[in-house]
Amino acid sequence: MKRIGLVVLMVLVMGLLGGCSGAATVGVVDMNKVMTDSPKVKDLQEQLKTKGTALEEGLNKEKASLSPEEFQKRQEQAYGEFVKLQQDVKGQFDTSLNKAMEEVAKDKKLGVILHKGGVATGGVDVTDEVLKKLQ
Repeated sequence: MKRIGLVVLMVLVMGLLGGCSGAATVGVVDMNKVMTDSPKVKDLQEQLKTKGTALEEGLNKEKASLSPEEFQKRQEQAYGEFVKLQQDVKGQFDTSLNKAMEEVAKDKKLGVILHKGGVATGGVDVTDEVLKKLQ
């Protein structure tokens, strides 16, 4: 009777260990590299810079014809416009990045992709593949 219990216990342990061997592969992406090397990021940054410059130039032209209170109000409006644009651009980038990472995960049969900074060791670096998908 003890042997049957021992055999059952061994089968359970082997089943658990065998189930662990099928664990999903983890991909990692270096977000610093994505932010510095991605043409999409550079394009979005350029859009922000252009809009910021246009808002600033517009404010400078209006400054002479506005009272200090009106100018301050106009500055706040311009700042609000710029913040909204930043949020829109960030949303566009996040959507593109998530789509690129999903495609890479599917192509490479990865269970998950994590940010490289949050992983102490291991994982398959998929940064270059994500950069290619972002173009």
